[in-house]
Amino acid sequence: MGLYSHFLVLCLFSVSSVICQVTEFISIDCGGTSNYTDPITGLAWISDNGTIMKYGKSSEAQISNGNMQYQRRRDFPIDSNKYCYTLGTKERRRYLVRATFQYGSLENEDAYPKFDLYLDTTRWSTVVVLEAARVYVKEMIIRAPSSSIDVCICCATTGSPFISSLELRPLNLSMYATDFEDDFFLEVAARVNFGALSKDVIRYPDDPYDRIWDSDLAKRQNYLVGVAPGTARINTSKHVDTRTREYPPVKVMQTAVVGTEGMLSYRLNLEDFPANARAFAYFAEIQDLGGNETRKFKLQQPYSPDYSNAVVNIAENANGSYTLYEPSYMNVSLDFILSFSFVKTRDSTLGPLINAIEISKYLKIEQKTDSKDVTVLNALRSLSAESASANEQGDPCVPAHWEWVNCTSTTPPRITKIALSGKNLKGEIPPEINSLEQLTELWLDGNFLTGSFPAISNLLNLKIVHLENNKLNGPLPKYLGSLPELQELYIQNNFFSGKVPSELLTGKVIFNYEHNPGLHKEAGKKMRLRLIVGISIGTIAGLLVVVIGSLLFLRNLKRKTSHQKNEVQGNSLRASTKPSTAYSVARGWHMMNEGVSYYIPLPELEEATKNFSKKIGRGSFGTVYYGQMKDGKEVAVKIMADSSTHLTQQFVTEVALLSRIHHRNLVPLLGYCEEENQRILVYEYMHNGTLRDHIHGPASQKRLDWLARLQIAEDAAKDVCRT
Repeated sequence: MGLYSHFLVLCLFSVSSVICQVTEFISIDCGGTSNYTDPITGLAWISDNGTIMKYGKSSEAQISNGNMQYQRRRDFPIDSNKYCYTLGTKERRRYLVRATFQYGSLENEDAYPKFDLYLDTTRWSTVVVLEAARVYVKEMIIRAPSSSIDVCICCATTGSPFISSLELRPLNLSMYATDFEDDFFLEVAARVNFGALSKDVIRYPDDPYDRIWDSDLAKRQNYLVGVAPGTARINTSKHVDTRTREYPPVKVMQTAVVGTEGMLSYRLNLEDFPANARAFAYFAEIQDLGGNETRKFKLQQPYSPDYSNAVVNIAENANGSYTLYEPSYMNVSLDFILSFSFVKTRDSTLGPLINAIEISKYLKIEQKTDSKDVTVLNALRSLSAESASANEQGDPCVPAHWEWVNCTSTTPPRITKIALSGKNLKGEIPPEINSLEQLTELWLDGNFLTGSFPAISNLLNLKIVHLENNKLNGPLPKYLGSLPELQELYIQNNFFSGKVPSELLTGKVIFNYEHNPGLHKEAGKKMRLRLIVGISIGTIAGLLVVVIGSLLFLRNLKRKTSHQKNEVQGNSLRASTKPSTAYSVARGWHMMNEGVSYYIPLPELEEATKNFSKKIGRGSFGTVYYGQMKDGKEVAVKIMADSSTHLTQQFVTEVALLSRIHHRNLVPLLGYCEEENQRILVYEYMHNGTLRDHIHGPASQKRLDWLARLQIAEDAAKDVCRT
C-alpha cells in the first residue's frame, strides 16, 4: 500500500497514457535484497526484504533463467499460518495480478513444494512444483473489491511454501469487462501467441499492460500438446491496428497460423479445468489477398450454436486488413483438454487464420469475514501495535484464522473467540464489541485496559468472559445475569464499584469478583426482611384481588371472609421466629392442603423445560415456558421476572390461594419452586388457550358469551366462599 501514491501527479504531466499506466505498476522481487531496474523490460523492481514482508527468509536459487527476479525467492515456515502481501488498489478498477514461482533448488527433489495461493479469501490456485528450473506463472484478472487486496501463501502439503515475484498491473477501463465480475474473478489459463518467431514470451514494453504471451513454439509438459496437419506460420512487418477492447500487442498480431488444408485445430491442457470460461480469439488479416481470394470460416469445436453458426470474415468484421477483430466467447464450458478447431466455409478460397488466443476460468469470489467483526478486531489491534499484530495478515479467518481469534465456518465467517490475554493492551475496550453476535469467548485479562465494563448486552452466545487484572472501573451492568449462555465471568483485581447484580450470585455462573474494593453484594438480613414483609403484604393484596374479581353483588360477603383469612395467614407468618424460606413456606402450605401442591426441585424443572427453551407466554408476573415432566405430564412453568416486592407478593399469593382453590375453569397449580433466587409456579398445561383468549380472542375464534362468563364468575366466587 502506498507504493504508488505519487502516480496522480505524474499522470497530470504525462502525454502518453501508457507512461501514466507504467507509473502505477507494482513489481516486487520476493526475497530480493535490493531495488533495481530490470535491464530487459526497463521496469523498476523493489525488494520485499524487511519492509513489505517481515516473515520468512530470503533464499538463493541455484538454478536461474537469467531474470533478476528469479535469482532469489522468499521461503515461508511450514506451519498453519498464512503469509500475505497487501497491495494498494483503486476500488472497482480492473487489474492483472501475477505471482511467479521458480524453486531453482537441486536439493530435496523428492519433496518439491505444494501449497495454496489465495487472493483475499478466494483460493486462487494450488502451486505444484514439478521442475526446479521451470517458472510457474499464476495470473488473475480482477475488479478490485476495495482499496487493497491480499495475496497469501499458506497450507503447504509438501515442502516449504515460497514465492519469487508479485506484480500488479492496472488495465485500461474497457479491458476484460464481463457481466459476472461482481461475483467472479478471472484466472488466466492460457494466453498463446500463434506463429511466434521464437520461443521467447512477449510482454512489456511490447505489451504496455505487461501481459505475458507464451510462444506456440514452446513445448513443455501440460501445455501445447496437439496441432492440426497442414498448419502454416505467417508473419508481417506491417503495423496492425489493435485499438479495441482488449488491446493485444501489435507484435503478437503480426504473427499467425493458417490452416492450408481448410482446418485449423489445436489441443491444449488447461489447468484447474473443466470449468466455465471466458475465451477471446484474436484475428487480423495479415496477408494481402487477391481479388478473387476470400477467407471465411466457422468455429467447429467446441460446438455451441451461439458461436459455431457465426461466419468469421476477418477483413469484413474488422473493417479491413491489418485491423484487429476479437470475437469473445463470454461463458463457455471447457474441458481439461481443450480441443478447438476452425474450418473454412464452402465459399471460401483460403483456410482459417488465428493470431492469438486468451482463455480465463471464472473463479467464484468468496466472502470475507463480516465487516463489523473486522472493525472490532482492528480497534483491538490499535490498542497494542507490538504484540497483537503478530501474524495478523490478510483476512482474520480465511484461509487460516489469526492466532488470537476463532471463526465460524459460515458464509461470511464470524468471530467466535478473542484471546488477547497479557498482550499489553492499553485504553478502553471498543464499544463496537457489542456487534460480535457470534462471540462465545472473550479473553482480555492481564492487560492495562481502562474505562467501564464493556457493552455486551447483544452477545447472547457469550459463555466465557475474562477481564481480570486490568484497570476497569464503574458499576456492573444489571443485564449480565440475564445473558442466557453466560457460564464464567472473571473480573477480579479491577476497580469496579456498586452492587453486584443478584443474578450473578445464584450459582449458575462461575463468578469471581475479588479485590474490587468498591464492589459489594446486598446484605443478607435486608433481603430476608424484604421477603417477610413481601409475603405478608402479598398475601393480603392477593386475596383482595381475587375477591374484587368475583361478582359485584357478592363482594361484601367475600370481603369479610377474605379479611378473616388474611388476618389468619398474616398472623401465622408473623408468628414465625425464623426467616420464611422456600421449604418452610412449602411445609406450611402442604399442611393446609395436603397433597394438592408440592415442591419441585429446580433441576427437575430445567430438565422438563429443556433449560426453559420454549416460551409460550408472558404476563406481569414473568415469562411462561412449556415443559413435560418425567411422567409425561405437560406443564406450564411461570418464572418470576425479578425479585421486586410486588412480584414476591404475587408469588406468595398465587401459591397460597391456588393450593386451596379448585374449579373446572381455574388452571390447577401442580407445584412450585424457590431456589437460587428463582421463584417458579408450575401449572397444568392447557391446550385450548387461556380464558383471556376465549374472551378477547379474534372474531374467528369462538368467544364466551356473557351468560357463560357470569356462570364462570359465580362458580368461582362460590369456591372462594367455601375456602
